Amino acid sequence: MAEDHENSAAQESDEKEKSLFEAPPMGEQERMVEAILFATAEPVSVKELESRMPHGCDPAEALQRLRKRYEGRGVRVVKVGDNWAIRTAPDLGFLMQKETVEIRKLSRAAIETLAIIAYHQPVTRAEIEEIRGVSVSRGTIDQLIEMDWIRFGRRRMTPGRPVTFVVTQGFLDHFALESARDLPGLKDLRAAGLLDNRPLPSSMPGAPDRDEDEDLEPMEGQSELFED
Repeated sequence: MAEDHENSAAQESDEKEKSLFEAPPMGEQERMVEAILFATAEPVSVKELESRMPHGCDPAEALQRLRKRYEGRGVRVVKVGDNWAIRTAPDLGFLMQKETVEIRKLSRAAIETLAIIAYHQPVTRAEIEEIRGVSVSRGTIDQLIEMDWIRFGRRRMTPGRPVTFVVTQGFLDHFALESARDLPGLKDLRAAGLLDNRPLPSSMPGAPDRDEDEDLEPMEGQSELFED
């Protein structure tokens, strides 16, 4: 008799505790999931939804209901890996596209510096200056780094341990190259009209050294190769 009384009391206690944490109606749970997915930039996991929602909620069920409700609409509830997100319907993706064309021509100094780094990497600043026959301004290097076309490489194990420069993945992506080994050769550049056949002034015998400030205009016939 006493045992039955204890079981009854325990059951009443469980029911009372359950009633204190009664989950919201499923319709309200759908609204909660919808609000979280709409306001979150990154896909959200069911576990994270559960941690944000009131005790007793079933976010997995709410997701399936919400997903069905959005079928055929302008946005959809989609699964991304193990997570969930609200995304634009695939057939309406063209409405989200905005194309802009921005033309930025590099100076002759920047073109030459970039080409030397691409073909001779890893290369130090002193080596670039030796090849060009003119000093390289810090602004030219900074511009190419800012464009994410070159980056710092390993230091040379020589006196002073000078830093080297190499091209970036962004440079390769921009010019659709798998690696720097896929860069066109001099014959290819000349055949495409991207490289003058005449030698650069600095490479001619007895030619005076040039200053970096003289190379502010793009080099005709080469600017197309390294335009952004």
